[in-house]
Amino acid sequence: MISSAKNILIIRLSSLGDVLLTTPIVRSIKKVNPNCSIDFIVQNEFSDVYKFNPNINTLFKYDKKSRTLSDSNLFNITKYDSVIDLQNNRRSKEIIKNYDGKIYRFKKSSFKKFLLVKTKINLMKDLPQIPVRYISEIENFSLDNDGLEIYGSDLTRITNKSEKSLIGLCPGSKHFTKMWPIEYYIKLADLLINKGYQVAVIGSAADKDKTELLLNNKSLSNCTTDIDLLATAERLAECSLVVCNDSGLMHLAGAVQTPLIAIFGSTVKEFGFTPYKSKNLVLENNSLTCRPCSHIGKSACPKKHFKCMREIKPEFVMTKIDEMLND
Repeated sequence: MISSAKNILIIRLSSLGDVLLTTPIVRSIKKVNPNCSIDFIVQNEFSDVYKFNPNINTLFKYDKKSRTLSDSNLFNITKYDSVIDLQNNRRSKEIIKNYDGKIYRFKKSSFKKFLLVKTKINLMKDLPQIPVRYISEIENFSLDNDGLEIYGSDLTRITNKSEKSLIGLCPGSKHFTKMWPIEYYIKLADLLINKGYQVAVIGSAADKDKTELLLNNKSLSNCTTDIDLLATAERLAECSLVVCNDSGLMHLAGAVQTPLIAIFGSTVKEFGFTPYKSKNLVLENNSLTCRPCSHIGKSACPKKHFKCMREIKPEFVMTKIDEMLND
């Protein structure tokens, strides 16, 4: 059992949001079993999530291209009493193929997701959020209520420290159908500045084209791109509120306990990837019969109208910002 195991291996390779959603599991295991040693395997690009986490003994970085682990000389699969495979795909199974002990695997509800996307038959409406689903296979185990977390280089948890009306705008996401139109972000920036708010544009290097469009239209207070994950977390923690898409930065904002408004397009709450244990509001267009059109996002709207995002207007989002900040 996890509560009595001495050596535990947890695997979640990608992506940013999914890895952040594992942090309550690691913390809760350590609370229940403080003397255990927890090792974690994650892809290189997301390793900062656990770089300074005090609950992790050894962090193994997985290189997707070469399918190798960092510090592979330290990796001995036979030493673990239990393995928790939260990735549960071909790559994670390959890593632990020689393990013959107890394996807890995350059940992805793939058939239910297929039904919801393809037929709109919803068998997922009563399912809990992803962290709770992650832990559901472990016997006699429950999560604490402290939400997601990320630690800085000083080994302390990064948390919100905003004392001013700085609004963060995060216009990026991996897939087009999960992105609120950039012209709407530009209009929202105008509305915010006209109301006296400061605005910070926050994104990864992959979001550079969108953040530059925002900056070209207004003289905003800051643009944070192409910096490491921990610096991005610190920047999000300086914001009074963040407006974002269904993205990894949404979960990062939640991890630092910054209030957030997330705009969902092709994805829906039932998939379980809503902000976890943080002050948040998810905006979505529930008047459409074509949602969800994908559980991960698409490169274009299959119906060509993109109403799921286009009908959520900047003026409406502005009213929700005011309401949340005045709550």
